[in-house]
Amino acid sequence: MISKVKAFAFTSPLLVFALLFAQDSPDSVLKPTKRFQKKVLISGLDGPWEVTWGPDNMLWVTERSGKRIVRVNPQTGEKKVAVTIDEVSAPGGQDGLQGMAIDKKAQYVYVAYTYQDKQRPADARVLVPTSPYRHLYGKIVRFTYDAKSETLGQPKMLVDGLPAGNDHNANRLKIGPDNKLYLTIGDQGNNQLGNFCNPIQSQRLPTKAEMAKKDYASYEGKSLRFNLDGSIPTNNPKLEGVVSHVWTYGHRNTQGIDFGPDGTLYAAEHGPKTDDEIDILVKGGNYGWPHVAGFRDNKAFQYAEWSKAKTPCSQLRFSDLKIHDDVPRHDETDYTTPFIEPIATLFTVPTGFNFQDPKCKGVDYICWPTVGISGVEYYGGYKNGIPGWDKVLLITTLKRGSLYILPLTPDGQKAAGKMSRYFQSENRFRDTAISPDGRTIYVATDPSGLAESSTGGVTTNMADKGAILAFTYEGEGSPDVPALSSSAAKPSATAKTEAWTGPKVPVQFTQQQVTDGKKLYDAHCAVCHGSTLKNGTFGTPLAGEYFDGKWHGRRLSAFFAKSKTMPPAEPASLPDDTYAKIVAYILEVNGFKANGAALPTAMEKLHDMPIETQR
Repeated sequence: MISKVKAFAFTSPLLVFALLFAQDSPDSVLKPTKRFQKKVLISGLDGPWEVTWGPDNMLWVTERSGKRIVRVNPQTGEKKVAVTIDEVSAPGGQDGLQGMAIDKKAQYVYVAYTYQDKQRPADARVLVPTSPYRHLYGKIVRFTYDAKSETLGQPKMLVDGLPAGNDHNANRLKIGPDNKLYLTIGDQGNNQLGNFCNPIQSQRLPTKAEMAKKDYASYEGKSLRFNLDGSIPTNNPKLEGVVSHVWTYGHRNTQGIDFGPDGTLYAAEHGPKTDDEIDILVKGGNYGWPHVAGFRDNKAFQYAEWSKAKTPCSQLRFSDLKIHDDVPRHDETDYTTPFIEPIATLFTVPTGFNFQDPKCKGVDYICWPTVGISGVEYYGGYKNGIPGWDKVLLITTLKRGSLYILPLTPDGQKAAGKMSRYFQSENRFRDTAISPDGRTIYVATDPSGLAESSTGGVTTNMADKGAILAFTYEGEGSPDVPALSSSAAKPSATAKTEAWTGPKVPVQFTQQQVTDGKKLYDAHCAVCHGSTLKNGTFGTPLAGEYFDGKWHGRRLSAFFAKSKTMPPAEPASLPDDTYAKIVAYILEVNGFKANGAALPTAMEKLHDMPIETQR
């Protein structure tokens, strides 16, 4: 592993050695050597996103899509609602009520969430007028805790109008030892999937004119630092002559931050197909994105600028695996600007790595080297804590349903060895909290999504849906790992089709429905299911082998009903005609042909139409 360094050229033999040590592959991870007892403290939470140990010795949890802050008894699992924030808007999978930080002295609770603000300009990149992302913004609000009623009240808006969108919002919030608020904002998922025609703004810095207008559009792909009243600290970095909230820049999607006891600010950042990063954030630092992922090594990554394609981007089809010839591309070593490299990556692979592992049956991203890091927490300094973990980082992962442990050097500035993996399960691990004695680690899990299956490939059925899990240290030795069971449909599974009864009517839809449906799909669905219907990183594929195995031979009425369970946070919130157009587009991508008759929205008419894909 390697400490943070400014990358200029890889000429030093010592640096080359350090890089080789840092750029581990997935098979370098060590097996667990400690035993823990697992307890499901509570389940059924509506998208737990932040979990932290509160000053009242309760676990405080934000429910991303539930719009609530709840307090959970760490012994009994009893839940009490501290506040419901009706203003929260959570139309998708990466927005809503997210970050939370507790000022333990003043009993203030700070929260970061997305909301609708039609008093502000619409996002010009969102083309569908009815899209819930057209006026989606972020804000930080301070609440006051009333210990007598055990509730939060007296909301005070500190800053609003922050960037927000349908992807890569980040929104992790912490109070630093300097009594300042730190917030991360992602790159909005630009240059990929449904947003691939939007340029990445992570390197763009605020101007004086923007700051004068409180226009925060340039805050995409940044970490921010605020005074506790939301104002700009006077000792924030001056970048290109401007002092703003920006603390660091050049980020993709920093979903985790935490402070060490000496004030070191650690960060966990999502990589593209490789190189999730563990970074140390320093004042004014540039972290290289989108020019570099991980280290500047030209390994398995090129920066493709889809928005600058010779052919208009809107006429192209995005692919994670093959860059169109008309799209400019850049090697990492083409970027000569100084930037700060990570202390570790999860994980680095050589160019030529197979990103289409057959075991994932078309859900390729699950088998990529990245693990989907979502949280990072410093662990150390406990008198009777977990032996050997005197100075480590706890890293939660979404794709791998595990906790990775990264050892640090005594000064906390470098990684000190290989990572180990604990608590492997069919879950998406979102965040952690630690008991005051250091003996129990609490993990928040997503209620749904995609994760690595215990049998290889992918599962869509989480073992512990919307839960807080408690892992209590029991002793040293290899844990007894039971075989993980899964009731989830695997991509290779053949659809369980019922014996067909009654008439069969050919599937019907018009070309106009397909044309409209593509625009609507891009606006509402592509961020989860992917721009090609097969390259999403949150929803299951809607084309190809997975779709064929799940839906072939079933009634179109069943698929239409399934479509109306979307979007996850607001099911059936779109007009029936919109769902029909999206379904028509999905059918065409799967080989069906428009035939002049409109796809109906009446279930009784869809009931007699079989989905008979080309098998």
